[in-house]
Amino acid sequence: MLDVCLLGTSGMMPLPRRHLTALMTRYNGSSLLIDCGEGTQVTIRAQGWSLHDVDVICITHVHGDHIGGLPGLLLSMANSDRTEPLTIIGPSGVKKVADSLRIIAPGLPFEIRYKELSEEFLSIECDGYTLEAFRLKHTVTCYGYSQIIHRGGRFDADRAREAEIPLSAWSRLQKGETVEAEGRVFTPDMVLGPPRKGIKVTYCTDTRPIPKIAECAAGADLFICEGMYGDPEFTGKAKEKKHMVFTDAAALARDAGVKELWLTHFSPSLIRPKDYEQVAREIFPNSHVGKDRKTVTLTFDDE
Repeated sequence: MLDVCLLGTSGMMPLPRRHLTALMTRYNGSSLLIDCGEGTQVTIRAQGWSLHDVDVICITHVHGDHIGGLPGLLLSMANSDRTEPLTIIGPSGVKKVADSLRIIAPGLPFEIRYKELSEEFLSIECDGYTLEAFRLKHTVTCYGYSQIIHRGGRFDADRAREAEIPLSAWSRLQKGETVEAEGRVFTPDMVLGPPRKGIKVTYCTDTRPIPKIAECAAGADLFICEGMYGDPEFTGKAKEKKHMVFTDAAALARDAGVKELWLTHFSPSLIRPKDYEQVAREIFPNSHVGKDRKTVTLTFDDE
């Protein structure tokens, strides 16, 4: 299962009851954080989740409302006795920006490993899942991310017995490993059915709507997308600032065939995003206005 928490929903600046946009997921004892604006560690603590288990931080782009909370977060992780390496992924230049912010967070007890992105699309294997990064269209280089948990085929015990595979090899074969035992080599295809549907979450903010987004979000269980402005009358301003209105995000969700859309990254001028939820639902019925610490646990289809 994958726990998903939309930590904050504000764009540009935090508001008294709206933290800056960030997302956190938990899977198999490891946590992923996407964006780290001012106050991110506060809303993580308010949710009751642990900073210590964050192993990967993805930065969409290096505007302050998406990376400005990094020094405080790193210091808090250090104070939680973390010693394991931390990976930070982001567009080219993210290391320079992060290291500059770390002037006030020196001497961390853990290593930071950077992965800078320059490709239009890149797939990265992480802690038991695949992370896909794809280029967006903003005023600076910006990336969206998909977290994908793959699921192998169902284990067929009858086939394993017919092939006289030792019980000691079953567990490793279920994990997709090739096993050598009793002088024979056993491969997963001998006992596994076709791959089953996994879990996919796509996160996309600070961009104009482009076909690449729908392509990369295709079939997602949850699509979290910016909706800077609710009223379609702000389309002109959204184009100027390289952002989206609710209808843009809803059209991407429809075209991508996702199960559910959460809107986020609201302009400070959008006081009541809920008032425009129906505008998005007219295009994609399963659209929902996000709110701080909106949470869901995603499971495999047959669980």
